[in-house]
Amino acid sequence: MKKILLLEDDETMNEGITMALEHDGFSVIGCFSIGEARERLKKEIVDLCVLDVNLPDGSGFLFCREIRQKSRIPIILLTARDLELDIVNGLEAGADDYIVKPFSLMVFRARIHALLRRTETKQEQETYEEGPFSFGFTEMKFFRDGRSVELSKTEQKLLYYLIANRGRTLTREQILERVWDDADSVEDNALSVTVKRLREKLEENPAKPEYLRTVYGLGYVWGREE
Repeated sequence: MKKILLLEDDETMNEGITMALEHDGFSVIGCFSIGEARERLKKEIVDLCVLDVNLPDGSGFLFCREIRQKSRIPIILLTARDLELDIVNGLEAGADDYIVKPFSLMVFRARIHALLRRTETKQEQETYEEGPFSFGFTEMKFFRDGRSVELSKTEQKLLYYLIANRGRTLTREQILERVWDDADSVEDNALSVTVKRLREKLEENPAKPEYLRTVYGLGYVWGREE
C-alpha cells in the first residue's frame, strides 16, 4: 500500500482529501503544520508528499526545498496561488507538480496516480545492484556488503553519472560539466578528490579500484575490467 503524507492546515480539506485517497487504496498521514510533518517524515517512509503552501508555521515552498535536500521523494504543492511566479518558485523548490485550489478531486487523484507511475519508472532506472553494491539513488541509500555508506551530494551525483554510463569512459570535462553546477569555477583537483573519497568508501582496495577505474589520459569509467 502506497503511503502519502498530506500537509494541509484546513481541517475540512485535509479530511476530504484523505477520504478520497483512502478510497483509492492509499494510506494517508494527515498533518496540519510543518513541525508535525517534519516529525512524521523522520519516523515514516512515504511514497509521496502533498504540501499546502500557506501554513501556520511557515512556507510550503521552504519545506519543499528542505525535503528535497534530503530526498527525491515526489512532491505535489497544493495552493490557492495561481501566479506564474508562484508556480515557478514551487517547481524551483523541487516540487514535481503544482495544483491550484479549487480543484476537482477526480483530477487531483489522477495527478497523484500519474506522478506515482512516473516515479516508479524512474526508480527502476535509479536502482543499481551489482556485486557487493546496492544503490538506491531515489531514496539516497547506498550499501556495500549490506553495510550503509554515507555519500555527500557531490559523491552521489558523480556515482550516478558514472553508473548511468557504466562501461563508457567519461572525460574529466564531461564529468565536471555534468556533476558540478559551475564547472568553470571548480578547482582543478575537485574531481580527483571526489573520486578518491568515493573509492575509499566503496572499493575493497582503494589503491587498486575494481569498479571506479581510471582510464589514463582520458577520464574515468565504472565497471570491472573484462
